[in-house]
Amino acid sequence: RALEIARREGKFEGEGWRVRKDGERFWAHVVIDPILTPTGGVIGYAKVTRDLSERREAAAELSRSEEQFRLLVQSVTDYAIYMLDENGNVSNWNAGAERIKGYSASEIVGRHFSVFYTPEDVAAGGPQRSLDTAAREGRFEKEGLRVRKDGSQFWANVVIDPIRSEAGDIIGYAKITRDITERRKAQESLDRTREELMQAQKMEAIGRLTGGVAHDFNNLLMAITGSLSILEKRLPPDPRLQPFIQNAMLGAQRGITLTQRMLAFARRQELEPKPTDLIKLVHGVLEMIQHALGPTISIKTRFPSAPQLALVDPNQLELALLNLAVNSRDAMPEGGALTFEIQSKSITGEANLPPGDYVCLAVRDTGEGMSEDTMARATEPFFTTKGVGKGTGLGLSMVRGMVDQLGGKLVLKSQPGTGATVELWFPTAAGMSVSERQDAAPAPATQKQGLVVLAVDDDRLVLMNTTAMIEELGHTPVTATSAKDALAILATDVPVDVVITDHAMPSMTGLELARILATERPHLPVIIATGYADFSDQGSVGLLRLQKPFDLEDLQGALANPVPAAAT
Repeated sequence: RALEIARREGKFEGEGWRVRKDGERFWAHVVIDPILTPTGGVIGYAKVTRDLSERREAAAELSRSEEQFRLLVQSVTDYAIYMLDENGNVSNWNAGAERIKGYSASEIVGRHFSVFYTPEDVAAGGPQRSLDTAAREGRFEKEGLRVRKDGSQFWANVVIDPIRSEAGDIIGYAKITRDITERRKAQESLDRTREELMQAQKMEAIGRLTGGVAHDFNNLLMAITGSLSILEKRLPPDPRLQPFIQNAMLGAQRGITLTQRMLAFARRQELEPKPTDLIKLVHGVLEMIQHALGPTISIKTRFPSAPQLALVDPNQLELALLNLAVNSRDAMPEGGALTFEIQSKSITGEANLPPGDYVCLAVRDTGEGMSEDTMARATEPFFTTKGVGKGTGLGLSMVRGMVDQLGGKLVLKSQPGTGATVELWFPTAAGMSVSERQDAAPAPATQKQGLVVLAVDDDRLVLMNTTAMIEELGHTPVTATSAKDALAILATDVPVDVVITDHAMPSMTGLELARILATERPHLPVIIATGYADFSDQGSVGLLRLQKPFDLEDLQGALANPVPAAAT
């Protein structure tokens, strides 16, 4: 047959098995050409045989290797592995690419790989730039957004390697894409957690510093207000002097307000929570708030018909609402509306609050709103978007500190141009009405006269003013600059009727002194004077506290109802 083909067609060429003398087979490439006479007759054949056994074995090995590689690539489903031609068109497609990007091989082979890029990246020349980088530098790798067949986007890690011919010319590209969306979300969550931890640590440090500064500032204000009140009483009426005394007292009162804000932010303020109907409380301050807002801003309310009892400090909440209203006014320079809304809700775990029943008091304005960056920092101390001299930056931080201290939470909601909403979540006052609380309040006692009062304070300025006020009330003061000195005085024969002690003192605190007196002198009344809530209620229940800075009237009320040390 080989000779017949060569005679008929002028040549025979083929490959097949051949046999050597010893019977061994080899793979041969055979060429047979007819030898012709001048008249065209065949007088023989020229035959060339080439042993291709090694080449065939190499080709078979290559084929097996390629098949294994194909099976390997096709079995990978976590990576999109495919090739591009020199122009960037997809030339093959694996199962991982179909899973990640949504296209079947028949849908995508032959199309340009820019279909996987976002419109913004395509407009910016991203696809071609990646091929140029791979060709120039030998590799391209980048993370970015890519687009699936259904239009959804995912975050991808992309690697492109050029494929070159033996001559060094680029004949295509190998491309590997990995979906790293979940990894990126996990990393972003970890970064947020770290940032929140750092922010919490920073805020805790600032809170400690703020609380300590406010405590010292309280003592200074105590000295100022005490001295001014005594001067006002002892100086003869003089219309030329009274305005200056009143002006100094007004300045000191502003300092007290600032100190209260600082203590509320630092969660060191002495709060007096009690069951309070928030609807009644808001109605009670609306007139004052309207005066503060001016005629260009209207006030609206959305309240349920039933009373909404929450456990709050009424005085501090009124101050907080006034702060929020002033912030809203500044955000509505052209006027607008301010809405107060109250609703009750049971929390089962959302809103980052412990499960339970809460009352939400929302203050909503129609002002300029806040960006995400501004909202993230709005409750930081001393952060303000107002001009220089137009705000301390303690308003929202004070409100947040007060709400947190009461076991609630402050929630900010806002977008630029759509106004802002501040939600104050408070625990409900379950099982106790306002009237019951008022009925349970003890009747004020009659004022006692001629008491011997032991005043204990490590700040001599405060001690001097406390002594002067005790004398002004008709009592006899005895002074000590430490708890140790107070115990030494009490060990003598000095007939002390009541002890007024500062709490935050070195070596021994006022509460520790009260506990010693509860054992040694259980019938001796003790009053703790502090503006710094740095001790828990445990072990101090029933102990009378005098809020610093206090004036003559506050001191007179405390001395009217002193509590024996045994109550601690």
